Amino acid sequence: MNEFAGGAAGLDGPAQYEIRLNGHIDAQWADWFEGLTSTPLSDGTTILSGPIADQAALHGLLRKVGDLGITLVSVNVKVDDPRQ
Repeated sequence: MNEFAGGAAGLDGPAQYEIRLNGHIDAQWADWFEGLTSTPLSDGTTILSGPIADQAALHGLLRKVGDLGITLVSVNVKVDDPRQ
């Protein structure tokens, strides 16, 4: 029997994320992204970065991206390096 331990990596609580989207986000949509920082890049993508409360909030945010018809490029969680 296979089990998925969703909380095993410690991602069941608040975490810092970087979400890369195809295209640049107009300022009018900034409120939709709940306080995340929007950074347009020269390659034509946008990075949304900042804290997200939990997996449910992350899924809600990704649903909003889909509702806007924006192509999701990547989602990365920023994990603190214990060696630092």
